Amino acid sequence: MPIAVQNHGQDRPSEKPVAIIGGGFSGTLLAVQLARAGTRAVIVEREGTALGHGLAYGACGPQHLLNVRAANMSAFPDDPAHFLRWLGHGEPPGGGTSGSDLPNRFASRADYGRYLADVLAQARAAMPGLVEVCLGTAHDVVPAHDGALRVLLHDGRALDARAVVLAQGNAPPAPHRALAGLPPPRVIADPWARHAFDAISPEAAVFLLGTGLTAIDVIQALDARGHRGPILALSRRGLLPRAHADIGPVVDPQPLPTARGSALVAHVRKRARTVGWHHAIDELRPHTHALWQAHAAEGQARFLRHARPWWDVHRHRMAPQIARRIAALEAEGRLQVVAGSLEAAQAAGARLALRWRPRGTDAPVETLVDHAVICTGPDGNPERSRDPLLRTLLSRGAARACPQRLGLDIDPAWRLRDREGKAALPLYAMGTLTKGLGWEMVAVPDIRVQARDLAHHLARIAVPP
Repeated sequence: MPIAVQNHGQDRPSEKPVAIIGGGFSGTLLAVQLARAGTRAVIVEREGTALGHGLAYGACGPQHLLNVRAANMSAFPDDPAHFLRWLGHGEPPGGGTSGSDLPNRFASRADYGRYLADVLAQARAAMPGLVEVCLGTAHDVVPAHDGALRVLLHDGRALDARAVVLAQGNAPPAPHRALAGLPPPRVIADPWARHAFDAISPEAAVFLLGTGLTAIDVIQALDARGHRGPILALSRRGLLPRAHADIGPVVDPQPLPTARGSALVAHVRKRARTVGWHHAIDELRPHTHALWQAHAAEGQARFLRHARPWWDVHRHRMAPQIARRIAALEAEGRLQVVAGSLEAAQAAGARLALRWRPRGTDAPVETLVDHAVICTGPDGNPERSRDPLLRTLLSRGAARACPQRLGLDIDPAWRLRDREGKAALPLYAMGTLTKGLGWEMVAVPDIRVQARDLAHHLARIAVPP
């Protein structure tokens, strides 16, 4: 329900709401946590977008499962069983699974989107007036005359706020030079767009640029539509995400590793040989933010160049049943995963002619396909963003990208740094936009803690008069 947006509110700055730009997972959790703290929040979201769903839980079908077990998907860090209760803990869910197996279950992403929408609806009902919604597109944030901030909307409205939080979530994949200029539906640049695969016939030959979780989502979507044609998935190393164990490991807390750089990699490998790689990676989860921040920019860059692909496939895993289906498609010859680089692409009648070079060789391979889908994952570089608000803030120097181009440059309190490196305004970011500070800021367990902590911080601050 849209609100009547204040043009020049008469509230004192400290009594104005917090404006949250984006109503996906991050924005929804922050609004609910602010309401719990007794602070008014206004979610600014585009029309036609389901609140709480966002990209991860909106553009998906029933075949798309969460990548984290239900036991760790509560919206609230202080109530870890909240999602389990919503699912019906203790009652056998569909498919004959016993209630005791539910914590190990990988629920559907569509169900999780409904869960988040319910969390928001229940908060609004229980705390009337504390969470409002403004339908519209923000294109700028400027200081107001009384020390607050003013959100300018595309239709001329303005919303005054004590603080503004950017929570736009994931951006579409970055464009690829070899596929630039080739029109849809031959090239599908945004695999999360509505009806992205409607033009792909069941017998079409499909090329996927990327072999991570985005590619897994696309393969599942095509498979669910009855696709029978060949699928070729290409990435520099040809690595697929690893699978979760059928039963989640119980990991005892471990101290923060003291090793850094290559010595840290050696430490993790040694632990993997001792306790298994699932345990070795999961032991690091409470420490990833501290480990990332303990490395200077040069060390972070080395990690991104050399270790990131291996970290990603072990850290960001597939549900076991999805991994089994992917393996079956490979065994049937319908899916081929290769390592290499895409060098060129051009139209060849109604098809695409691709030239790619297998890893470790000098001889390029020519392949004809009907469609190419960019599956390289969300583009974290805000300098390539198509979001109108980010583009405006960056262009006039009110924000800047972090050194590794993983998101925005923010201070330890999640405030945006301007072109000069100063964080002078109550202008914040959360979620994937803050990967430059925290690295692992894409999963529910990380973002729910950030939402709680940021809400407590915002509830305490007072905008100077």
